[in-house]
Amino acid sequence: MRTDLVPDDLWERVAPLLPPTPERRRRHPGRLRVPDRVALAGVLYVLRTGVAWRDVPTESVGCSGVTAWRRLRDWTEAGVWSRLYAALLTELRRGGLLELDDCSVDGSHIRALKSGDLVGPSPVDRARSGSKHHLIVDRRGTPLAVTLTGGNRHDVTQLLPLLDAIPTIQGLRGRPRHRPRRLYADRGYDFDKYRRLLWKRGIQPMIARRGVAHGSGLGKVRWVVERAFAWLHQFKRLRIRYERRADLHRGLLELACSLICLRRLRTSF
Repeated sequence: MRTDLVPDDLWERVAPLLPPTPERRRRHPGRLRVPDRVALAGVLYVLRTGVAWRDVPTESVGCSGVTAWRRLRDWTEAGVWSRLYAALLTELRRGGLLELDDCSVDGSHIRALKSGDLVGPSPVDRARSGSKHHLIVDRRGTPLAVTLTGGNRHDVTQLLPLLDAIPTIQGLRGRPRHRPRRLYADRGYDFDKYRRLLWKRGIQPMIARRGVAHGSGLGKVRWVVERAFAWLHQFKRLRIRYERRADLHRGLLELACSLICLRRLRTSF
């Protein structure tokens, strides 16, 4: 197994969240089960390189792509990635590395080469099949929540679902945080209805107005969400959607966000 794919600090956080290994049968036990750490290396190899599951090099990774895909399926259905993501956000807040007062939100189109759930005609890609990544980040660009929709969904429709998707982030004494004080967004979110809904939640909308000349100054704050998308799409498997099942692609999204949070923890020391 390539040790650089699953470093020790990542494995220490993932291992307690994995479902228990099923016991082997006494009669006709079959082949030995591939260790979970080796299977995770296969998942991360595909996430980082973007290769097809069938093209995973068994000799260097330690398992076949089919085994890695099955383990990804099982772990996604068990909710491993969402729990890992929430745990890392708690660690970041405990270390004073989250700035939740100011958050930014945006969406990004990706091509979907196969049919499946949450796929639709993209209005920015000649109605080709696509999906959308919707992301909300803190003041420093740390991803707080990510959602997946069809390519024909408007960004503003995911504004409230993104806020609801932010986990209850503990880590400090007092009430856990789960909402920002100010939310920055571009002109695509300029709807009075959603401004009122944000005010009802105690969030001040900092949204650029349509029809107004550029130069509002909001870009000085919300540029971090564009950088976060660049970080996210460094994982080549996320640049184009190949998975038919939306939950598997969403699981890879949450795993990538977890790796970004872990990278933030490493650079803080």
